[in-house]
Amino acid sequence: MHFKPRCFCQRGDLAAASTFLAHTRQHIHQHPELSFQEESTAALVAQHLEGWGWQVTRHVGGHGVVGTLRAGDGPRSIALRADMDALPLTENSGKPWASSRPGVMHACGHDGHTTMLLGAAQALAQSKDFNGTVHLVFQPAEESGPVSGAQRMIADGLFERFPCDAIFGLHNQPGLAAGTFGFCAGPFMAASDSATITIHGKGGHAARPHQTVDPVLIAGSLVVALQSVVARNIDPRQPAIITVGALHAGTSAYNIIPDSAWLGLSIRSFDAEVRDTLEQRIRALVTAHVQGYGGSVDIDYQRGYPVVVNTAPETDFARQVAEELVGAQAVIAPFPPVTGSEDFAYYLEKKPGCFLRLGNGDSAMLHNPRYDFNDDVLTVGAEYWTRLAQRWLAA
Repeated sequence: MHFKPRCFCQRGDLAAASTFLAHTRQHIHQHPELSFQEESTAALVAQHLEGWGWQVTRHVGGHGVVGTLRAGDGPRSIALRADMDALPLTENSGKPWASSRPGVMHACGHDGHTTMLLGAAQALAQSKDFNGTVHLVFQPAEESGPVSGAQRMIADGLFERFPCDAIFGLHNQPGLAAGTFGFCAGPFMAASDSATITIHGKGGHAARPHQTVDPVLIAGSLVVALQSVVARNIDPRQPAIITVGALHAGTSAYNIIPDSAWLGLSIRSFDAEVRDTLEQRIRALVTAHVQGYGGSVDIDYQRGYPVVVNTAPETDFARQVAEELVGAQAVIAPFPPVTGSEDFAYYLEKKPGCFLRLGNGDSAMLHNPRYDFNDDVLTVGAEYWTRLAQRWLAA
């Protein structure tokens, strides 16, 4: 039969669910689980989905949960994704619902992301005001690094087992007015690579430095030299970042020149060619620089998450839905590119879609021990996902 939606979700439609959403979010926050350990969170998600009538598939790519709901006879489909894992960080928020697990906390808002999608799941199941198929992807291990939850879910047949025409996801944005949406077509979040540089010199006594090849001196000068890669090898119209986040050498004895030193680099870019150039130039500069001081070097260069590239039609559609829900005054488009990285990029390499931002208000920054997700945006986030699915499947 032909299915005609009765009404798309409006702002305030899920206000009655605000207490449930806040309690759910605070429960998840109080019981955080690290990447690949999200067993209890996944069980909570699956229990709710099943209770609302969703078809639930567990253990997709690990602790991943996919909920599927069909209505009408429409052939179109949509996937909405939320991440579930926490960070290895000791919380210092002072909230009554602060983490009960020392050294683990939801410092990135994945508790809120999961809860908002659950809110949409409940609303969609109750109304079924859409014509097609909705897949809700609750992903583990976004914070895990080289082998992420997105990669594992894709490898486990996510898009073959749960076909979709497009996929959408969001991340909260501290400092952006609560309930404000941000959209950017094209490259939106940076590729994130890393390099470990181990410098081998010749140690000795601090009183006789001329008899050594000092790796500390080499490391110190290399920190400065590395900045020339961005300053002189990359088109200034292209964003690129090289950050030396770690430098280790020596012991507590100040009169010993060590045999070695190592540096840890974070490298970010928004363009595939720039990404390749950064690796080539870092390898060449580091090798030549260290050898110029008489040392030798090992370089362990690791490619991380790729660039998040939002497709234009899906981004424009997602923006329109936000403007319908909250008004154009609460939508920023284009939103400035974000130099953080996200494994949602792997989904967008396979499917069209959009990754967007939702303002978290005046909160602590992400990955900060004082961070907490803003419960005031739970309903608008849930309403947005509900309306997006309804609008996508209205044809």
